[in-house]
Amino acid sequence: MENVYLRTPHEKQRLFIDSPAKRKVIRAGRRGGKTTGIAILATKGFLNHRRVLYAAPTQDQVEKFWFEITLAFHDPIASGALYKNETEHVIELRGTETRIRAKTAWNADTLRGDYADLLILDEFQLMNEDAWGVVGAPMLLDNDGDAVFIYTPPSIRTVGTSKAHDKQHAAKMFKAAQADETGRWAAFTFSSMDNPYLSRAALTDIVKDMTHLAYEQEILAEDKEDNPAALWKRDELEAHRVTKAPDLVRIVVAVDPAASSQATSDETGIVVAGKGVDGQGYVLDDLSLRASPNAWAKEAVAAYHKYRADRIVAEKNQGGEMVESTIRTVDANVSYKAVDATRGKTIRAEPIAALYEQGRVHHVGTFAELENQLCQWVQGDKSPDRLDALVWAMTKLELVSDGKLLLWGGDDD
Repeated sequence: MENVYLRTPHEKQRLFIDSPAKRKVIRAGRRGGKTTGIAILATKGFLNHRRVLYAAPTQDQVEKFWFEITLAFHDPIASGALYKNETEHVIELRGTETRIRAKTAWNADTLRGDYADLLILDEFQLMNEDAWGVVGAPMLLDNDGDAVFIYTPPSIRTVGTSKAHDKQHAAKMFKAAQADETGRWAAFTFSSMDNPYLSRAALTDIVKDMTHLAYEQEILAEDKEDNPAALWKRDELEAHRVTKAPDLVRIVVAVDPAASSQATSDETGIVVAGKGVDGQGYVLDDLSLRASPNAWAKEAVAAYHKYRADRIVAEKNQGGEMVESTIRTVDANVSYKAVDATRGKTIRAEPIAALYEQGRVHHVGTFAELENQLCQWVQGDKSPDRLDALVWAMTKLELVSDGKLLLWGGDDD
């Protein structure tokens, strides 16, 4: 085909482009060149008469890929040798099944309605697992097609946008690909530093602008199940997890409102916890969500009634008056208490983490997103909303740590 333009891949891109594996899992740092490399792979697939489907969660991500593809095929599109539909993000060789299509897809439903013999799922860590297992894999049956999965390790900053049930599903797939000895699966990894076209000075400097954990995940492309510096440890959560709480003498719903009132902003933390007859703490539910104030207030009030809670509590320093007003608009009769953050978040979190270490707090079931935040947050970083809500809930329950009653913020009941 006339004048197809292919960029020259860097060394790490070339490894996955040239790999014969039918299932490729690529773990890459931000700006590491994964989209350019995938565009080269897709272009080569098209030139080999393959039907290529590229999917990413957001339109912005699709546009980056589409820019590379339209650049590669500029001349044959201009001459009419190839058909291009800009609206549908489709390039086709007229009269054949040879095609590249780019579309947005968060989950199985948004991926339906197509088929391919080369399926590329970008930012796979943000997609629901069913995008592959329920819809993606069957797409490849007709021609025994190939699949490529690209992801950047999810950090606290990005994990809240994920539609996955298991936020580590991409990392687990990467491990499985590494362990495969048949040659069917292959795993590739490269950091932002492996892109020779990025500014070396900027890469050196960026560590000053990010938390260390986020730098390791998003720049170095390292999967992190636990941060060794975190106050909470996953083995402690597992060791004291229960399937049922004892009789409870007190139940609270703690709300940590998002910093912005926009529904697409940070999460609002909503955690339900109780104090058992044994004097220990039990996390009953994590209902945190991204939503408008009215929506999260309805969620908090619904939890208050469902669990027959004694009180809803929220931090005054984080919009306490607004929270009370919003909640009372939903139900004027709920028992509500605004609490003052007279001490820093780290100081408030430490005694709660100590209770976990002593085995005095139990999760009733599994709360994956909350637990990921607990096991990745380190002192000095901005604390996420689920963690904050948990700390307020446990503080309000007035559990005992090393003989001391946990009373913070001057609350009197």
